[in-house]
Amino acid sequence: MAASRTLKLVLPVVFLVGAGMISITMMQSAPRAHIAPSEPPALLVAVNTANREPVNFIVSTQGTVTPRTQTTLVSEVSGQIVEVSPAFVSGGFFNQGDVLLRIDPRNYQSSLKRAQADVARAQTQVATESALAGYAMEDWQRLRELSVRETGKPSDLTLRKPQMQEAFAELAAKEADLEKATEDLNRTVIRAPYDGMVRDKLADVGQFVNPGTQLARTFAVDRVEVRLPITQQDLKYLDLRGLRDGRELKSLLTADIGGRSFTWPATVVRSEGVFNENTRIVYVVAVVNDPYRLSRKGDQDIEPLRVGTFVEARIEGKDGGDLFVIPRHALTRGTTLWIVDEESRIQPKDVAIVRTDERFAYISEGISDGDRYVTIPVDQPLPGLKVRYDG
Repeated sequence: MAASRTLKLVLPVVFLVGAGMISITMMQSAPRAHIAPSEPPALLVAVNTANREPVNFIVSTQGTVTPRTQTTLVSEVSGQIVEVSPAFVSGGFFNQGDVLLRIDPRNYQSSLKRAQADVARAQTQVATESALAGYAMEDWQRLRELSVRETGKPSDLTLRKPQMQEAFAELAAKEADLEKATEDLNRTVIRAPYDGMVRDKLADVGQFVNPGTQLARTFAVDRVEVRLPITQQDLKYLDLRGLRDGRELKSLLTADIGGRSFTWPATVVRSEGVFNENTRIVYVVAVVNDPYRLSRKGDQDIEPLRVGTFVEARIEGKDGGDLFVIPRHALTRGTTLWIVDEESRIQPKDVAIVRTDERFAYISEGISDGDRYVTIPVDQPLPGLKVRYDG
């Protein structure tokens, strides 16, 4: 009876202990899950392929179009303006020799007639004195034939030479007055000195003008100039020495007008040859022939290059040889380019830069033909970072 009771108490305990040990054994022998860190996704980047290409450097600058020849027309005589040309307006075009305006010529016509009359009287006086001198010579010769003692030469007074000189001097003075009167009459007509355009009209019909009164400001339209600043850094990429030998540098001018971009071919013809003490730049001068396209009036698509236009200029520079032309924004820290290797991982490369401009960097060493590089740098890039790209 006691043994049966003890068995009933021990069996549940044994069962529980055995079940616990079996559970522990099963838990320890169960396979464990392998937890591996996941690889971050590859970053999508834009790439390009590096290839050497021949480079001619271009120097970019800017300037304002100015006239090559400009003039302030002034009156050389006094009087009232009685006529103006239809082209004598601000913006009016004219040809060399065209009459722009006329000043009342009546007073100068009268002066011309008086001068002509004075010249006629002086010529008559010369003729009279010439005749009298001839008579004086004949009288002296007869006197010498009658007088044995008269053996010398006649004096200047005897031959009326002083009177002749005075008559010729008076004629010269009157001819000079006639020339002046003629020129004064011609100056009442103001003619265009060249093919040009009226920039500012300063006088009009009915206005009385005096010598020195400004009538208009004009400029020639055969060519215009653009004064372009060149920095000391950019100067080494231009061959300005050839300008002294008559060679010219090609250039292209660009301006935005009315929402459209227009270009004009230009030629750099000279350098001013002096650095500005404050800005440390030197100026070169580019010219454009026929800026208002007057020789091609029928072509409506041709935009004139107006005086005062602000233009961007690209000047043809020296030959740089074969270089890698890389977008400037592809570089980080100025000289580092990120190359995509065969495993599609990016690696930094330090490159040798010959020159940079607003858009490109020109590289001579540090990369090879066929290298793929990241065109838009990655934020906080790390060497070996996995990337993906199209192509």
